[in-house]
Amino acid sequence: MVKVVKRNGQKVDFDKEKIKIAIEKAMNSPNGVYIENQAEKIADEIEKRAENKREISIYQIEDQVYYKLIDKKNPATAKSYEAYRSVHAYKREANTTDDDIIGLLERTNIDVMDENSNKNPLIASTQRDLIAGEVSKDLAKRKLIDADLVEAHEDGAIHIHDLDYLIQPIFNCCLVNMKDMLDNGTVINGKTIETPKSFQVACNVMTQIIAQIASNQYGGQSINISCLSKYLEVSYNKNYKLAKEILSNEDEIKAMSKKLTQRDLESGIQTIQYQINTLMTSNGQAPFVTLFMHTDENDPYLDQTVRIIEEILKQRLQGIKNEAGVYVTPAFPKLIYVLDENNIKKESKYYYLTELSIKCTAKRMYPDYISAKKMRENYEGNVFSPMGCRAFLPPYKDENGNYKFDGRFNIGVCTINLPQIGILAKNDEEKFFEILNKRMDLVKRVGILRYEHLKNVTSDSSPIHFQHGAIARLKPHERIEPLLKNAYATVTIGYIGIYEASKLVKGVSHTSKEGKEFALKIMNLLNEKKQEWIKETGLQFAVYGTPAENLTNRFASIDRKRFGEIKDVTDKGYYTNSFHVDVRENISAFEKFDFESEFQDLSSGGCISYVEIPNMANNLKALGTIVEYIYNHIQYAEFNTKSDYCAECGYDGEMLLNDDNEWYCPQCGNKDRSKLTVVRRTCGYLGENFWNEGRTKEIKARVLHI
Repeated sequence: MVKVVKRNGQKVDFDKEKIKIAIEKAMNSPNGVYIENQAEKIADEIEKRAENKREISIYQIEDQVYYKLIDKKNPATAKSYEAYRSVHAYKREANTTDDDIIGLLERTNIDVMDENSNKNPLIASTQRDLIAGEVSKDLAKRKLIDADLVEAHEDGAIHIHDLDYLIQPIFNCCLVNMKDMLDNGTVINGKTIETPKSFQVACNVMTQIIAQIASNQYGGQSINISCLSKYLEVSYNKNYKLAKEILSNEDEIKAMSKKLTQRDLESGIQTIQYQINTLMTSNGQAPFVTLFMHTDENDPYLDQTVRIIEEILKQRLQGIKNEAGVYVTPAFPKLIYVLDENNIKKESKYYYLTELSIKCTAKRMYPDYISAKKMRENYEGNVFSPMGCRAFLPPYKDENGNYKFDGRFNIGVCTINLPQIGILAKNDEEKFFEILNKRMDLVKRVGILRYEHLKNVTSDSSPIHFQHGAIARLKPHERIEPLLKNAYATVTIGYIGIYEASKLVKGVSHTSKEGKEFALKIMNLLNEKKQEWIKETGLQFAVYGTPAENLTNRFASIDRKRFGEIKDVTDKGYYTNSFHVDVRENISAFEKFDFESEFQDLSSGGCISYVEIPNMANNLKALGTIVEYIYNHIQYAEFNTKSDYCAECGYDGEMLLNDDNEWYCPQCGNKDRSKLTVVRRTCGYLGENFWNEGRTKEIKARVLHI
């Protein structure tokens, strides 16, 4: 029997099946070409040539494979096989992190420093997280991920999100079951936190929970603020008892109780706003938090909820003082206001809240808006918050048949590069879908990889999540696997660049009739794959419009380097998010919402739409008209305006971009980032620490929709 000498000197029996499998993997890689029976023929030829030898090295086998692929007129697969070998060598022995880490310390690694607009890379704690991330990426690529998946990621065929956290047993984003944690108590850092006895204490406990959760996952978290309403009532009863000890007149007692409770309300909401914006989690940033505000008629404490919503909006409208003592727009918490029958019409009971939210949006960009009407149509009559900025859960019923959303989460995301497929297809629609079908398997495998990585994790990995109520109340050492399956958690299929794919394949924007048909065909295929994989794996896959804060630049840069500049595709410096209309396209706010609404329905695992507006502080009536339009036409929408400040001269207005992609103050010319506050809609969240080159170009290219 011929022996194969491995790289470490070990000798094993020759196995031609391994050769065949390696060749087929190269053929099925993004850049390979599959030729039926070719892999088997090459394996047979190598086996025959080795018959008279006692030993053959793995290097000799690999060389023979490469040259036989060339001889058999399959250079694309030969090249892919060579890359496959290189990746394997990298996984075995390379350490490529030195330059990246030194670049972070010397502030020259701009790609990593600017990949998240809400992280300040100059701060030591953020640098520590970024450095750890570079090491984690390296380990993940070499030790956890199959070589062909690493190759697909590096070539920009797919993007495996959050590689800097992949080696840890943590997940993406969640809907926190805050009500359970407050009502039934929780544990933080081994200390029991009992049910709060006042509204202010409840707000403080909530912010501590938020910080703990943010430090043990890598995505956003969302909280329905109605979880606090009970405690506003508790505070009122407490204040009433106190007033009764001092006063005898019932009217005076009630008046004093209301005044004290209002003070508690203001202090509690101020605590939330200040804490969230000043907390620094273990990953060197403020927690990515979304507060969900719904005037739900089923809420037993609706009156209290309404008062809380009103106070949140008032304080956000005012803003938070910066170092110079000037009120500016904070990035967090993200606010979502639900439009419903009881607040959408002028005659509605809570329309005054909607008026306040519109005023707040005009000045501070938040809140964003969810249409209860449209959401009920898509989610079996339910209205609930996204997990973070845009990730939605499918309806799920517990053992008692009740819908459950709080306490659920997303495992992770892998995004497919649609424009790259369009480039490779060369105006051939049939070829486009052939490649897309092939590459979707890569996305599925990444989803399964994330599940396999987490399935043996126990509740001890993050007690705040799995033992003390944020997600569940499992026992110590209990495995979390049941929470990963049966539709409780999601695995998301991300996508980017439908506009560019349409331009490449059909020659037109996807807002045209022909382009839209093509775009919807893509969306339908993604959903078909979702259903197929759910049945096949038992995992809840979901179609998700990727936020692509950094990815919009990464994919475009990879493809520009490989394919050169292509008009309206790689020449822009960025790809368009998910199904969104090209940011340069002239389209009205109403037309944009109408068009994108149909795509939102097909992106139920995550979606959001926005329109770019001028300063509308003096035209709130027009803004209100658009908000009412959202209620009737689209599930989830947001507005993007300008909310900037120059600390050098005190200019309170829009900062501009010059031809070198640098932000500057139009009044004094200041370009010092440390003295500029520039807030823009980045990926569902607001960004305030500037952006990578591609995203900055995309921001500059945006046109107004009204």
